[in-house]
Order: sequence, then structure tokens, then C-alpha cells
Amino acid sequence: MDQQTQQPLEPRMEEGKTLVIAGVQGRYSKATVGDIPKLWGVFDESVKYIKKRVGGFSYGVCHNPKHDEFDYLAGVEVPAMGDAPSNFKSIEIPAHRYAVFPHYGPVQALPQTYERIMFEWLPHSGYTIAGPDFERYSADFDVNKGIGTVEVWLPVAPE
Repeated sequence: MDQQTQQPLEPRMEEGKTLVIAGVQGRYSKATVGDIPKLWGVFDESVKYIKKRVGGFSYGVCHNPKHDEFDYLAGVEVPAMGDAPSNFKSIEIPAHRYAVFPHYGPVQALPQTYERIMFEWLPHSGYTIAGPDFERYSADFDVNKGIGTVEVWLPVAPE
């Protein structure tokens, strides 16, 4: 068993504020989700052009699901829409209550964390998903090695 599946699936609950995330975006399906690391490579090369960054976290936002596809935005928090150069995509995430799950091990195992959340925790939690979820990467995260502190933030509402 890997490190992620051995850990208990016990989220902490947090009241999240409104976030504006700016970065680079792509459209993915289950078949192409393995290409997301390439998007992070593009983001890593271009993040220096976002001058009005807030805090030290980076975010991977899953949004706009349609026809078994979704948009994924690799970005950073900015003060407001329009606070990043026009060649970057931005999304505003409304304030929500979140179930926050730590991810253990390398980032390549993140799909296993999502599967456990969706198929083990969510069906028995008494909650439904209430908006775009995101991964939050701390400043210690090493893009090249795929290791560091990662959390999955799932917006929830009572069933």
C-alpha cells in the first residue's frame, strides 16, 4: 500500500474566503489528466509575471465540468480580477465552507486522494459538493520533485 491509502481520511472543516486565482489554464478529461504536470511547468515559467500575488500558496483549481471534461487552472491568489496580465486566466471562487484533506506522498498520487474523497468520504459525510474544488500547494512545494505540502479543498454544503 502507498502512503496515501494508509492515512486516515479525516478532513478539517474551514470557512474559506472569496479567492481570485490567476494563472494558466487547460481543459482535461480522465484520459488527459496526466498532462496537468505540463501545465504546471508552463505556470512555473510564467508566474514571475504576476506581480500582485497574495500570500505564498499556489492553487490548482478544478472548475467548469461538462461532458466528462473540466478546466484546470494552475495559479496564485491575486487581490482582484484584472490584477494579472491579460494573457493569464482568472477565476473568482466564492466563499464556502470546505472539507480540507491533507495529501500525503508525491503529487503523482493525488488522483488516489481524490478517489478516496469522492468514493470513501463523500457518500457517508452528509455533505454535497458546493462549487469548484482546488488543491493548495504551500511555498515548500517543489514542482520538479513533486513533493511538499498539498491539501485538497472541497467546498461542501449539508445534504
